[in-house]
Amino acid sequence: MSSPVATVTAPVVDAPAGAAAFSSRKALLDSMMPLLADVAVPLASYYLLKAAGMGTFGALAWSSVAPGVRTVWGVVRDRRLNGLAALMVTVNVVGLLLSLVAGDPRLMLLKDSGVSSTIGLVVLVTALRGRPMMSAALRPWLTRGETGKSAAWARLSTESDAFRRAEKRFSVVWGAALLGECAVRAVGAYTVPVETMVWAGTVVLVAAMVLAFVVSGRVAVVPMERMIEEAAGTGR
Repeated sequence: MSSPVATVTAPVVDAPAGAAAFSSRKALLDSMMPLLADVAVPLASYYLLKAAGMGTFGALAWSSVAPGVRTVWGVVRDRRLNGLAALMVTVNVVGLLLSLVAGDPRLMLLKDSGVSSTIGLVVLVTALRGRPMMSAALRPWLTRGETGKSAAWARLSTESDAFRRAEKRFSVVWGAALLGECAVRAVGAYTVPVETMVWAGTVVLVAAMVLAFVVSGRVAVVPMERMIEEAAGTGR
């Protein structure tokens, strides 16, 4: 049985820990909001509209509204292009154009490759310009919403050449993987029987993603995580 003193003081001990946990979860959610708003919402909208019976063209068009508005609003309000939102608009526009392709089943197989290549090219261009787009997706997972790690990321991304190179490598690996996947599926669409390529295309995509995870983890994620841990420890 706990003593009266322990009973009285327990809430005082637990409160800061609970507040810290809440603050950490809130910070993680805040850091993931761009991904949720610019990527998850448009994708979910597309599949929900398709499930409701809407055609591919209509579903792509309506799911482009939110990222389109965010892109325009970012340019007007902040004089800055919202990279993730603009990417989703670009991908959807490519999908809209490719959805008009009809008749040739091999051309239809190229639709997904066209979308993958668009994403891959944009990711590579942003990396080579020194503003790697994939960093927005990586940051929440490495900082985990912790204030110290978020501050360390911000500091390293402006002060550390090694950290910026690792950021760039992460985006380059993913951009190259998506372009490679697109090239393999494009060749397969015209050299492999259509019935085989229907399921083989998915296998190629999964293999490319697994390869990107492994390579980017080794050449970028692990060193970035180590640098963040060291910087966060120094900043305490």
